[in-house]
Amino acid sequence: MADVGRQASVSITTVSLVLSGQHSRISEATKARVLKAVEDLNYRPNKAAQGLRLGQTRTIGFVTDEILTQPFSGNIAAGLSAVAWEQQSLLLTVNATMNTGRLRAAVEDLIDRQVEALVFAAMGSREVDFPETPPNLPVLLINAYDRRGRIPSIMPNEEEGGRSAIEHALDLGHERFVFLAGRENAWATKMRVRGYRDGLEIGGLRPVDNPIFYGDYRIGSGYDLAVRAMQRRPRPTTLLCGNDQMAIGAYIALARMGVRIPEQVSIVGYDDEPIAADLSPSLTTVRIPFYEMGRVAATHALAGTVSEIGQMLMSCPIVPRASTNRPLGQ
Repeated sequence: MADVGRQASVSITTVSLVLSGQHSRISEATKARVLKAVEDLNYRPNKAAQGLRLGQTRTIGFVTDEILTQPFSGNIAAGLSAVAWEQQSLLLTVNATMNTGRLRAAVEDLIDRQVEALVFAAMGSREVDFPETPPNLPVLLINAYDRRGRIPSIMPNEEEGGRSAIEHALDLGHERFVFLAGRENAWATKMRVRGYRDGLEIGGLRPVDNPIFYGDYRIGSGYDLAVRAMQRRPRPTTLLCGNDQMAIGAYIALARMGVRIPEQVSIVGYDDEPIAADLSPSLTTVRIPFYEMGRVAATHALAGTVSEIGQMLMSCPIVPRASTNRPLGQ
């Protein structure tokens, strides 16, 4: 900054006022000289020094388990990064995998780097035991929750998602369902199952007549459970799947059985992975708002309002596509 002042023949204070936008009392000619000197010298402010002087680093520390390797949940990072960029801030990211020791080390390192907030995001909705942090440092969880409720969190409204899936099929006139669910003990599965059962009851159907088969969220699991479901008599007219991967397995199983989608059986997935729109027929699914969750988290982290979030649930809407239609005869 001193070099800029010397080249423009002005004081360091004048340079500072011009660069900070506080130049209402500075002549246009002086402002032009300062900006020309900045360009000639290729001057850039030292943000580390600014952070020390102002007590603000404008940096969010972002710790993940595995979401950066997944195209759909990776949108959490995209949402965080978009807001950070818009607000001329930095997102400092550490992939800690599922290693507790690495998570603790990552958190300590980010604290040492004086981040203004810590955000942790999990790929699958789950409980986390987050390391202790200084009381004045805002901490926020995305797609994860603290058992004691001491840390604010942003979660997808999985119960609403399960209910929206069944309500979509009911609106089309379907009355026979099998839910090919994910891992039985997973938080997301429990919430989706609860929404599924609520939707059935609201629609006047008995959950006992529309069973739930538990799997593991993988393609092979969807395949095996779809075969099992289609052995029921009468056959279900809709298969609701625990995620899009299981829906892909159901597609393969039904194709090998000669069952047409959606003419004979409708399929509903969950997650809205990128591949869902590319399947043939394109997959009706429930969308988890990962990108929006990231944006909300970054906005509150940079505004210093993390404590206002509490335990936030974000809507999971149905995305209708070609894999669902009215049942035969309607």
